[in-house]
Amino acid sequence: MAPQPLPLADDAPVAVWSAVVNGNPVRAIIKSHDVLLDVIRDGIGSLGTKRGCDMGTCGCCTVMIDGKPRLSCLTLAMEAKNHQITTVEGLSDGHYLHPIQDMFAECGGSQCGFCTPGFLVASAALLDGNPSPTREEAMQAIEGNLCRCTGYQQIIDSIMSASKILSEGSQIQATTEPASDPHPNSRG
Repeated sequence: MAPQPLPLADDAPVAVWSAVVNGNPVRAIIKSHDVLLDVIRDGIGSLGTKRGCDMGTCGCCTVMIDGKPRLSCLTLAMEAKNHQITTVEGLSDGHYLHPIQDMFAECGGSQCGFCTPGFLVASAALLDGNPSPTREEAMQAIEGNLCRCTGYQQIIDSIMSASKILSEGSQIQATTEPASDPHPNSRG
């Protein structure tokens, strides 16, 4: 039988934590061992960031810290203290979605939706730093994110379509028809 980890003491030291989350200054009292995911979800109530594996293998909890993607389940909140944090809720600009959000909807990049916030944040981090990535760069950007519902083609298509909008300044087509069928082999 493998040794079991000792539970963390309830009397862990507490600290005042502050950061700018989605453009808003935030302060919270946290325990020194709290991970960023817990502070985001439970401490400040930003529920878009999902709890998946709690081991850093699924990417559902991806956030940006100072513009770089990080797994919030593996990041101590104190590591992000006094930094800029962006969750999926912070990708939009007021009433306007980030192009990656629009293209996920347009290209069928979102299936059941649970993993979508992590994919959106990882993709936005790529596009914010490189608005014209290659398909290979897009695949590398999301390699830490898992989806059990798709073969990733629609996700890559979404990234490349958002890239076109960002790099060429093209407009999103005003249509209710998806650019591709997310379930091409189904009849119904």
